[in-house]
Amino acid sequence: MEVYELFIDEEKLESGIHAISIVEDPAIEENFIALKAHKIEMAEVNAEKRILMGPALIPNKKIYRRGDDDSEYYIFFSEDTVRKASQLFLSRGNQNNSTLEHKYDLNGMSVVESWIVEDPKKDKSTIYNLSMPKGTWMVSVKVNNEEVWEEFVKTGRVRGFSIEGYFSDNADRPKEDIEEDLCSDCFNELQAEYALLEALSALEEEVELESYGGYPESASNNAKLGIKRNKELNNKCATQVGKVRAQQLVRREKFTVSTMKRIYSYLSRAEAYYDASKPEACGTISYLLWGGKSMKNWVESKLKGLDEMGSVDLDVNPCQEGYEMVGFKEKNGRKVPNCVPVK
Repeated sequence: MEVYELFIDEEKLESGIHAISIVEDPAIEENFIALKAHKIEMAEVNAEKRILMGPALIPNKKIYRRGDDDSEYYIFFSEDTVRKASQLFLSRGNQNNSTLEHKYDLNGMSVVESWIVEDPKKDKSTIYNLSMPKGTWMVSVKVNNEEVWEEFVKTGRVRGFSIEGYFSDNADRPKEDIEEDLCSDCFNELQAEYALLEALSALEEEVELESYGGYPESASNNAKLGIKRNKELNNKCATQVGKVRAQQLVRREKFTVSTMKRIYSYLSRAEAYYDASKPEACGTISYLLWGGKSMKNWVESKLKGLDEMGSVDLDVNPCQEGYEMVGFKEKNGRKVPNCVPVK
């Protein structure tokens, strides 16, 4: 059976590990890596302080995969790739990115320790009966999420860590076609709504002298990635508003309170169309152009600090004319607006 090495292409901003998931039994899917194959349990370092320890990535371990054409093969990560992945994860500020079973974003989870096993016999993980090979990337995660601790950790419903990210390989194998979201009309309607809102705001908005910056670098990196992907698709995936917003983020411009409200409102609606496993989908690209989740979190925190969240408009209808949104529904494994005819 063929064996392929996965590696990090540093020329691609999306390459590397974006988040760490707590899981029961993971798997590997396409080039989006959700590493669930290691049957190694987490160690509870400190129950009172709610700190968990475990391997995030193990080098030179062959992991079984099956392709869309039913071909079977193995992948592995070299020690150099594991080390590089661990460094990029921290340098890009991803230590607070966490999910549950690779499906649900979590708050209150943070990597507080990260190291590479240099000597398996003397490594601190041996204190907790974890025997890791040389070159393993170990992490300690602080759990400040009460629900996660009580309902998933203490009950044993999650037993290990799993990485999320994108890697390249040297194999010439057929890739799965990436389909556009079936609710593209809803997404186009959403973009049109915000283009109109931006134009009206420019006409009606009073001059604001106070503006705010300091958003995370990851928001700017998201915008850069969105610009890159949009160019690769002949700029078909964004309105002029989205393109301008991305350039503002890349230039690290400051934003007024009213603009931050529009950013938060847009991202709150647009995240329903974001799917990291579909990097060429317009919903994913547009979400990145506006700064993605890190920008949404920063704007929300800033607006709360200014006591401005109460006036944020979240009532923009993402559905086509004659339809209204009534909650969300599951489609292709993720949430999308549930559009029903207006009564």
